[in-house]
Amino acid sequence: MTRTPILCVDFGSTFTKAALVDAATGALIATGSHPTTIGTDLMEALDALRAGLARETGDHRAWPVRACSSAGGGLRVAVVGNEELVTSEAGERVATSSGGRVVHVASGTLDAAAVAALTASEPDLVLLVGGTDGGNTRVLRSNAHTLAEADLRLPVVVAGNLACRDEVAEILTAGAGAGAGAGAGAGAGTGAVTVTDNVLPEIGVVRPEPARAAIREMFVRHVIGGKQLSRRTEFAEIVRGATPDLVLRGVEVLARASAADSGAPVGVVVVDVGGATTDVHSVLEPDPEGGVLRREVVATLPVSRTVEGDLGLRWNARGIVHAAVKENLLSVEERESLGAEAKRRNADPAFVATTQGDLDVDERLTALAVKLALRRHAGRTHLVTGSSGPRIERKGRDLRGVRLLVGSGGLLRHGGVELTARVLRAGLAGEAGNGRLVPERPLLRVDAAYVLAAVGLLADDHPVAAATLASRVLDTV
Repeated sequence: MTRTPILCVDFGSTFTKAALVDAATGALIATGSHPTTIGTDLMEALDALRAGLARETGDHRAWPVRACSSAGGGLRVAVVGNEELVTSEAGERVATSSGGRVVHVASGTLDAAAVAALTASEPDLVLLVGGTDGGNTRVLRSNAHTLAEADLRLPVVVAGNLACRDEVAEILTAGAGAGAGAGAGAGAGTGAVTVTDNVLPEIGVVRPEPARAAIREMFVRHVIGGKQLSRRTEFAEIVRGATPDLVLRGVEVLARASAADSGAPVGVVVVDVGGATTDVHSVLEPDPEGGVLRREVVATLPVSRTVEGDLGLRWNARGIVHAAVKENLLSVEERESLGAEAKRRNADPAFVATTQGDLDVDERLTALAVKLALRRHAGRTHLVTGSSGPRIERKGRDLRGVRLLVGSGGLLRHGGVELTARVLRAGLAGEAGNGRLVPERPLLRVDAAYVLAAVGLLADDHPVAAATLASRVLDTV
């Protein structure tokens, strides 16, 4: 069979990674990594990777390229909703699952102070939500007027009450000086407005996919170019979305592949420990009790992602120690010793561990980051006392039945299977006994070749190849 190679690229904040994949078979032909050339032009890193892969494979053709990016801060999203615990919560969950880092959440009617706080968070995009379909329109319309008058010149995705969304789009586009008119893409350029389905059409039902797609489109069309990461038009042409969004898409494919492999539905959790953040991606099967999730005001999403911006092995190593101290995970002696090592890493983000002692410290920090990130991503059980007596209730994401836990990130990818297994076991140790709804008996795997981003990039138009590539993670033992 003739090879049809596609070059899948992730422009990361520190490194740019590439995977050359045969789109006909899903075979991984070659991989490469190069420091991200954020100070000059991001495409310089891609040029270096192309040259290196050409030498390695002997293939000097111009491969088609598709890419994702988290360089330059990735995608920063501000969410504006009606109520903190209803539409704002739903909007935040959807924005996070779409690959954005939520930097601000505003609830209720915006005033000057609220707009100032939103502006200070320096978002790339605003997700404007509010009201269930046919419900309250007053707050959503008022917030549209306030944002338009503030003239923030930011792309806006409107995913609120269908009863007034077109009117809201007209308000925003007219206020931005782009002329009236609603619909996807109205108001071209910075300040563009697009409308999509309500993220919370009714209480207890969250519909993330339309908003995720709209945010992805806005990121590619308006945010990537605005960051001026490259002077070459090819960059905007090859980027398909924010890296976390494509990785989560890859995790969805992995969940289906693992279900096909085992013959039964399974859940998947991927923990990616990076230099600046620790991300957790999870895909769960629907609750067999059916109506349980609908009893929550904002239902749990089958697909979810959380970003822990204070947990990173270099830029935020001190954040790991600080959070671990708050959670009583460190002895007094370890607080001092690990704190000093974390400070050292914060001061020199380019630090590379070479001695066994430094590697041991990195492993300890990684295990703590995994434990803390899983705690924040997963739900908990609570003892509730009512008129009928005490009962146990669970709140949040129930990961207990997840059968596949995957480690990712530089240390885990390069440290090998044994190190990854130790770190993941340490992250899970003792959690279930404390009421944490973390995976109880998962299979442990590592994304050693960093293929999940490539899987996400291939998923829509090369689904068979994407599934085959995802199986590399399942085969890692």
